Amino acid sequence: MSKPDDPSGKKPSTRLDAEHVFRFDCSESIPCFTNCCRDITIVLTPYDVARLKNALSMPSDQFLDKHTLIIPKQKRLIPIVILKMNEPDKKCPFVGKGGCSVYADRPWPCRMYPLDINDDGTFGFITDESRCLGLQVDQRIRICDWLVEQGVPVYDEMNSLLSQLTAPLQAEELDIDNPKITQMTFMAMYNLDKFRDFILKSTFLDRFDVDGIRLEKIKRNDVELLKFGIDWIKFGVFGQKLFQVKKSAVPKAREG
Repeated sequence: MSKPDDPSGKKPSTRLDAEHVFRFDCSESIPCFTNCCRDITIVLTPYDVARLKNALSMPSDQFLDKHTLIIPKQKRLIPIVILKMNEPDKKCPFVGKGGCSVYADRPWPCRMYPLDINDDGTFGFITDESRCLGLQVDQRIRICDWLVEQGVPVYDEMNSLLSQLTAPLQAEELDIDNPKITQMTFMAMYNLDKFRDFILKSTFLDRFDVDGIRLEKIKRNDVELLKFGIDWIKFGVFGQKLFQVKKSAVPKAREG
């Protein structure tokens, strides 16, 4: 285990392992409490959106319209979805004097703060004690314990599933100009309520075999629905044989 350290003025190249002990606290007793929730860019993953829209009891499309900015990327099938800050103070819409109103379902970047993860899996700090007074306290914790305490592992698991799409898409730079494919991909990842309706209320189940147990899961569970959506994109975009077309849906060859 590395020795406790005062992370003052950390450089971007800082590489800390999961056993590293750091000093941090974030509570109303800290003078800068919630200052880090202002004028920032929070990129939302599909799992972030699913957790937040459920916490707010909002349909997916309503949440996306009210609380996000959707930024298309050239030669990228999946756009960037950003949490929309309040105007004019640029503060997170879910933060008040008492703190975060969606704390149990806050996005991955909020859970990680003040840490960030490097490309090689090590950790660094995204701020320093001049901006975050919580780094000056004498409360110490190992990074690995902090991550578990903040509920990061389940987010990492979902982000790992997402990377099965984003990694090959970034590598191939697919130039997909069919808007229907773009719309379907976005719906399957971010607009889960609409995607569920697509599966259950269109001809989808007439055309594709879906295991009965899995079907019951996606009717009730957004995580299972998101996993289903990721598989659907793998099938439709990458041609992975994850779905079986029903024999009754295959056109019969003409005789003669």
